[in-house]
Amino acid sequence: MELPTFPNRHKLHYYRLVWLKHDLPAGLSVFLVALPLCLGISLASGAPLYAGILSGVIGGLVVSFVSGSQLGVSGPAAGLTTVVAASIASFGDYRVFLLAVFLAGAFQLLLGLLRLGTVASYFPSAVIKGMLAAIGIILISKQIPLALGYDQPDFWTDGFLGLFSSNHFYKNLNNFYHHFSLPVLTISATSVLLLTVLSSFFKKKVKWIPLPLLVVSAGVGLAVAYQQFLPAWTLRPGQLVTIPADIFAEITTADFSKLFSDPRIFKDAFTIGMLASLETLLCVEAIDKLDKLKRKTPVNRELIAQGVGNMLCGLVGAIPMTAVIVRGAANVDAGGRTRLSAFTHGVFLLGAVVLIPLALNMIPFAALAAILLITGYNLTKPALYRNMFALGWNQFMPFVITIVVVLLTDLLEGVGIGLLISIYFLVRNNFKVEYDIEKHQESATDVYYIKLNSMVTFLNKVNLQNALYKVPPYSVLTIDGSGSRFIDYDVLEMISEFEKQAHEKHIQLNLKNVERVNVTALH
Repeated sequence: MELPTFPNRHKLHYYRLVWLKHDLPAGLSVFLVALPLCLGISLASGAPLYAGILSGVIGGLVVSFVSGSQLGVSGPAAGLTTVVAASIASFGDYRVFLLAVFLAGAFQLLLGLLRLGTVASYFPSAVIKGMLAAIGIILISKQIPLALGYDQPDFWTDGFLGLFSSNHFYKNLNNFYHHFSLPVLTISATSVLLLTVLSSFFKKKVKWIPLPLLVVSAGVGLAVAYQQFLPAWTLRPGQLVTIPADIFAEITTADFSKLFSDPRIFKDAFTIGMLASLETLLCVEAIDKLDKLKRKTPVNRELIAQGVGNMLCGLVGAIPMTAVIVRGAANVDAGGRTRLSAFTHGVFLLGAVVLIPLALNMIPFAALAAILLITGYNLTKPALYRNMFALGWNQFMPFVITIVVVLLTDLLEGVGIGLLISIYFLVRNNFKVEYDIEKHQESATDVYYIKLNSMVTFLNKVNLQNALYKVPPYSVLTIDGSGSRFIDYDVLEMISEFEKQAHEKHIQLNLKNVERVNVTALH
């Protein structure tokens, strides 16, 4: 089923009807999902809070029209939080980080122009799942301090873990009291409870109200109630969202004067570009499967759109973006039909920042932390580990090793090592014997029969060669290739070389459907 086509003079009227009936309410629904996520992802990335909003605005207003995806929605993604946070911290200058974002966008643009959008198809599923699981673990770990009320910058290096470093744990309890906040913990616990208990109910019965919006509203309500009825529990300013009244006055841009000052800029740009491209391609593939009209997103055009978007992010101070499965799925569930729904969500995001910044500043960080805690848990559920283990070591080991390396190093190295482990298991599996061997005796003579299977590659050469050289002298050997669809030249060459030695060992060699190759030219 496809959208109907009309003469040009009727298209505007048709799309106006589609927008009013489908894309406007869908865009509003996506906006309500995206707003807390944009803020939360900025928080988890260690970037200014407005950076996530601007990324969502660019994803809605710009990427939606450059992209060929009708239902995909772009914005800041949880999958990039770890590399973004590490990059911002390592540079120590947000403008240098923005330069890396701009270059990452240029790299994506180049990938799209070179028509390399199929690259995601070559990453093993176990590695991708391991990467996402590691991201989930990191998301959870980074939100725990905020959920407990710790409101100082750099909470991973500014004393939070140091509270437990002493051998005398109880001596640290007094220090911990200054960081622990019961009011914040109450908001965090309430938010997590709402997200877990009401999740299924909202998906089935109350699709028109996004659950994250309810959670944020509950957090705001508790914060206001504390201030009115329990003044001692009033949240500190550092425990609330802070967006400047004039957000545009805070916008910074990439510092192009530092382009060649630090080689890490290019490394981080490559890392962000690759991960953003991979996550985008996986997302649009998933959204296309949800599309009731069965439309297909042109992947190379999508990379070009993401490249343009991320270059613009670097220019206006936003964190990098991808196509995001949560927003896209919300768009589908809300009945979105065209990319006007993504554009509409961008308009709502921009309007919220410009018109109601004071309302956004009432949101407690704890409510956003709870949303990201559940997001992280969904990426690394215990059931995922059980399912991967059930698939066998060939899948489980790349999965686990990817997680461990990502946690110990970074995402790029983790995915790279995981890919190498997957290749190792692939090669090892191909070393398995691609033949069946039978032995019996006829008139006191040993008779061997080797049946080659469907695919015999150079990886099977060593095992087959060892089997041939174990055939004793004065035997009869038949090698049958009638069931093979492919026999590698290296294997044929080895068999032809063995044929000469078989004559010297008085082995009667019979070849069935096995091509002889000229080996004398090699000597």
